[in-house]
Amino acid sequence: MEQQADVIIIGGGIHGASLAFHLTQLGVRPLVLEKSFTASGATGRSSGLVRMHYDLEPESRLAWASFAYFRHWAEMVGGDCGFTRTGFVQIVAPEYEAQLRANVLLHQRIGIPSLLVTAADVARLAPAFVTDDFTVAAYEPESGYADPSATVNGFLAAARQKGAGLVQGCAVTAVATTDSRVTGVITNKGEFAAPIVVNAAGPWARQVGAMVGLDLPITTWRHDTMFIRRPTAVAATHPTVIDMANSMYFRPETGGLTLVGLEDGNPLGQSPDGDADHAAPGFVERAVERICRRMPQMEAGSLHSAHSGYDGLTPDQRAIIGAAGPEGYYLACGFSGTGFKIGPAVGAALAELIVNGTAETVDITPFALSRFATGDLLHGEHAYANVWH
Repeated sequence: MEQQADVIIIGGGIHGASLAFHLTQLGVRPLVLEKSFTASGATGRSSGLVRMHYDLEPESRLAWASFAYFRHWAEMVGGDCGFTRTGFVQIVAPEYEAQLRANVLLHQRIGIPSLLVTAADVARLAPAFVTDDFTVAAYEPESGYADPSATVNGFLAAARQKGAGLVQGCAVTAVATTDSRVTGVITNKGEFAAPIVVNAAGPWARQVGAMVGLDLPITTWRHDTMFIRRPTAVAATHPTVIDMANSMYFRPETGGLTLVGLEDGNPLGQSPDGDADHAAPGFVERAVERICRRMPQMEAGSLHSAHSGYDGLTPDQRAIIGAAGPEGYYLACGFSGTGFKIGPAVGAALAELIVNGTAETVDITPFALSRFATGDLLHGEHAYANVWH
């Protein structure tokens, strides 16, 4: 028998979970359909950084609105999302120093606790860091990282308490439409009816978009990360860092580990169903060399583990959010590797758009799919170089 819901959400990652939570807050009964298990795709492979530093104001606003959830998770959602405050440092190559200064001022105008600090300040924050290749950095003392799987499951647990449904191991094979509007979906577990369907399918979003005739400008990119055991010569912890000067990011992890990811050499266009349990050949060697540039004492560390993941990438490396295609069809995809930290606010804003007709938490109209047809791609006023390459 066909099952009914107010809204069907395709994808059980951070964006599907956040949307489900916020829809229930507005009295709507959503149903989340996940092809595997919750947080099994891009979210589960996310590095979990929680920071507000972007070169595009709408993204910083989404991150700032989301930060309140991570910081006050127990009160706002319930349970524990694993947020750990480490402080966050943004390092850029010298040629981007003017952009960094301008972006810190932008963040301060929004209300984000962001500071311009000197290299000497960074050396005091993290004595193990080499700091002679830059003069200033951005510092967010309240930022850090969270546990992506715990975040997803926290949102879903709270949503289910208010009537949301969840079906795992449920692969959508078609989106049903009648008279130019969606009516539900067909899956390997039967048919589900709803007047609204949301594509939050992560790296599979393009295939799901094709089910309603949309050719979404999304490719996949593969990203590898490793965990390295810090040697005793390195402090017990260190800040979370995006080190654009070395095309790298890293953060501490419990158990004396440091997570390291690289922002170059990420293959595009691979199947999102590829092997994510192992890093690509040569990645670990490149990542070790890179982290040792910033923390030379890490040469005495040892490899704990390495794995990979896939996400959806758009031409301007910004998300696609909002209505598109047949009536009742919405997109929350193409987050290009930075979707986790903005997930809470994206879910709140999209729920408002679906239920009330306009987003109030943060204006998400800049992320409309139509920008690709008009050529009005999103670029920061004080932009850095594109990250994923």
